Amino acid sequence: MNANLSIIIVSCNTQLLLHEALLSIEKSQDSLPKLVIVFDNGSKDGTEEMIKKFFPWVLYLRSETNLGFAKAVNAAATYAQGDYLLLLNSDARLEADSIRQAISWMETHTECAVCGAQLLNEDGTLQNSIANFPTLLTELGNKSLLRKLFPKKFPGKENKPKNPQAVESVIGAFFLVRKKIWDELGGLDERFFFFFEETDFCFRVIQKGYQVYHLPQVKVWHGQGKTAKTVLAEARIEYWKSRYRYFEIHHSYPEFLLLKIGLLLRLSFSLLFESLLYLLTLGRRNSERLRISYKIALWHLKGMPENMGLSKS
Repeated sequence: MNANLSIIIVSCNTQLLLHEALLSIEKSQDSLPKLVIVFDNGSKDGTEEMIKKFFPWVLYLRSETNLGFAKAVNAAATYAQGDYLLLLNSDARLEADSIRQAISWMETHTECAVCGAQLLNEDGTLQNSIANFPTLLTELGNKSLLRKLFPKKFPGKENKPKNPQAVESVIGAFFLVRKKIWDELGGLDERFFFFFEETDFCFRVIQKGYQVYHLPQVKVWHGQGKTAKTVLAEARIEYWKSRYRYFEIHHSYPEFLLLKIGLLLRLSFSLLFESLLYLLTLGRRNSERLRISYKIALWHLKGMPENMGLSKS
């Protein structure tokens, strides 16, 4: 296999998870020459010391402030070498042959520009690893129901795919892309701070006439949500920001307006229901969901300021 690979991991105060991710790369059963780049988005948890002590072979880059995911990845990618670029979440762990299988498949399927893996929970159950491009139907409807009713149009874990399949986009915890395509598209769109960056990239990939594939034979453990578990409300605000931004970029203004109205109506009903449940159970249930919904509503009431959400400092 005449290919080289650069792996980029962006980390922000996820030292323990990052250690496991790097260990899984170290144990990878492939002979592929690879460059591993960690971009530290302003961590204050000893990440730099951990890397120097246990993984001196890693190229460590650091920003004193949180640049966001897209900007950090793009900065790291300027150091990338070889034919392939792998974006790996800091809360992901590779199976021993994940890289070998993914690269081998892409080497024989030149129409594929991007591929993703089957993501697994800690107990081995399947996570959703495929994502449709956001539309009014996906964002205002029930995604699980859509996947059950229309499995061909909305593929997901419920369908338990066994063979590689062309999809609209893949979840970015394991995101393997041909370096020449990455360069052609100019990397990730830095208008996204966190969330939807890879979805936007896949959209542009398909616009260019290339394909995106989900590879169910490639298994990757993913601690879904662990990187944001201490800042859940702030992370949800960033999700809403990016969802609005995606619609502003890829949809018409009327569609964006309908999305906003629909989401605000749903948020209002959710706040009412969660408040009643909180009162009826004397605060024993739903307190975290209520807190998050309240923070999102407050962000809207304040005019959706950029300084609310994940910290940039």
